Amino acid sequence: MTNTIRKKIGKEELILESGRMAKQADGAVTVQYGGTIVLVTAVYSKEIKEGADFFPLTVEYQEKTYAAGKIPGGFFKREGRPSEKEILTARLIDRPIRPLFLKGFLNEVQIMGMVLSSDGENDSDILAMIGGSASIHISEIPFIGPIGAVRVGRAGEDFIVNPTHTEIENSDLNLVVAGSKDGIIMLEGGANEIDEAVVLKAIDFARPYIEEIIQMQEELRGICGKEKIIPEIKGIDEGLVKKVEELSIAKLKEINTLGTKEQREEAMEILRKEVAQRLKSENPEVLDEDIKRAFVDVERQEVRRMLLETGSRVDGRRYNEIRPITCEVGVLPRTHGSGLFTRGQTQSLSTTTLGTSQDEQLIDALEGETFKSFMLHYNFPPFSVGEVAPVRGPGRREIGHGALAERALRPIMPSKEEFPYTIRVVSDILESNGSSSMATVCAGTLSLMDAGVPIKRPVTGIAMGLIKEQKKTIILTDISGLEDHFGDMDFKVTGTENGITAIQMDLKIDGIGTELIFRILEESKPARLFVLEKILQTIREPKSEISEYAPRIVTINVNPEKIRDLIGPGGKTIKKIIEETGVTIDIEDGGKVLVASNNEEASAKAIEIIRSITAEAEVGKVYAGKIKRITNFGAFCEILPGKEGLIHISEISDRFVKNIEDFIKVGDEVKVKVIEIDEMGRVNLSLKQAQD
Repeated sequence: MTNTIRKKIGKEELILESGRMAKQADGAVTVQYGGTIVLVTAVYSKEIKEGADFFPLTVEYQEKTYAAGKIPGGFFKREGRPSEKEILTARLIDRPIRPLFLKGFLNEVQIMGMVLSSDGENDSDILAMIGGSASIHISEIPFIGPIGAVRVGRAGEDFIVNPTHTEIENSDLNLVVAGSKDGIIMLEGGANEIDEAVVLKAIDFARPYIEEIIQMQEELRGICGKEKIIPEIKGIDEGLVKKVEELSIAKLKEINTLGTKEQREEAMEILRKEVAQRLKSENPEVLDEDIKRAFVDVERQEVRRMLLETGSRVDGRRYNEIRPITCEVGVLPRTHGSGLFTRGQTQSLSTTTLGTSQDEQLIDALEGETFKSFMLHYNFPPFSVGEVAPVRGPGRREIGHGALAERALRPIMPSKEEFPYTIRVVSDILESNGSSSMATVCAGTLSLMDAGVPIKRPVTGIAMGLIKEQKKTIILTDISGLEDHFGDMDFKVTGTENGITAIQMDLKIDGIGTELIFRILEESKPARLFVLEKILQTIREPKSEISEYAPRIVTINVNPEKIRDLIGPGGKTIKKIIEETGVTIDIEDGGKVLVASNNEEASAKAIEIIRSITAEAEVGKVYAGKIKRITNFGAFCEILPGKEGLIHISEISDRFVKNIEDFIKVGDEVKVKVIEIDEMGRVNLSLKQAQD
């Protein structure tokens, strides 16, 4: 039996349907908005995952090319490894629902979203988020949800719910808001330097729609929902926790006063082993994993107690204090631009590389092919946290952090008309103790300015944290790794002195109100401006010249009708210029020709050839030409490549001309003057007037 719930959300009807597809999954829902449909399923294992010390939730999201009426490229003609969009959407589904599973529920759960139909205008990511929540909610899997999610854009001063791709392109805001019945649980978005108050208004605008979407899922569950199981909860033995606390608390307090992360981690590891040995000697049957979980719980409680009761953080800072910052530029001699940003024990080395339009990234998405001329890539090698681990391709965390930093910097990048380069920024995290993505934003700003990229304004970022108990709420500025791990929130904000460019909030609790979000944004602004001042003390504006090792791009505007002459038959002419000079030549719409080279002489030679090929004859101008043909009424002279003009017999000499060959012959190089270009484009030349 098919069960359907419909409600108009914004311009389109949102349709939730269950009971028609994927009936063997524990929960399966199709979500439709416009002509875009996503199927999302939820399945769980019936047994606890052995050895799991965290909730084993996996989320997959796939965009089927058939959804847009396309066949995949490549040899195999089928979908392959996940694209960046698929990875980021899987993260969007995961982040708001993960906090809403019961603590200690360690059965494996897999959420899988598949795009079945794409209309090219309505994005499937929001539908996948809703479907992820709905599929769990109607299943027997224990869940404290559901959640609702919408995207908010803006046209002028008016907010738009679930804007189309076209509307987003013209919007200064692209904010995904997810919430539970208890409040906002996730934020993700970019903005074009907007004020904090606008972000708050956008969240308030989203809230009623989120509530409606939550109500739709409740109605669907009322029709076809399964009875929730009573799960086996892998709790922590309170007696064991108490024993661990007795054996470790005094030493824990001392360790938390040590100055560096390395000192604390080394001392903590020694203490763990001592406690484990003591407990094992008293009770050999106690499991190592239980001791470990109890120890982590005691450590968590002590870190939070210290923050709530003493007003001091593990590293001794005040709640709103930022760790020491150092900034450097030009640290790598042969890169086009480089910046080293260090904040406490987090360090990002950022490089900027300039390329031509041939270096642009082709994005083949359901909506069609697009090109990216600005890319930011984030790498997190294991040595940055003092670990040994295999080095493979970028994981979901690296993709997510890189996308956030790229979103943060994109609004301040110059247009292609201003700066016709493809720009790649790479952030290598050399040390990490909290908020390496925000360090990436700051280091990226340094390297862009060092490379001479004319960015509009510097961008900085800060990560805010939260400790929320029943009687007290603490906001932390510039959170460390330990505060992120044991805290309730990771709230990242980036922006310029003019406003916010990106925002990302993840919670470990079941939602917070807009009043608290306002307080967090309010406290983040002076922190961002403090970091900005540190950057401006190092480099105040982009360098006026790009690196000597970067390609110089010269733009030549030519008559679009002459482009075919430049290309030549089968590309023969342009290929010959490239082979002779070694330059890169790009041709854009409207007759723009871009010549790029590291060699100034080669560039000048190529430009001269291009100009000679695409030049047009001008009346009154003298040209060096070559006689090609002689007739009884005059001679034809080539004045530009492929462009001939007629020297009439009367324009050859002031003297009487009986035989033209007495004055000029085929192959002679002569100076001629253009005296007329008629309506048909025919050029008339004068040999005698050129001698005046």
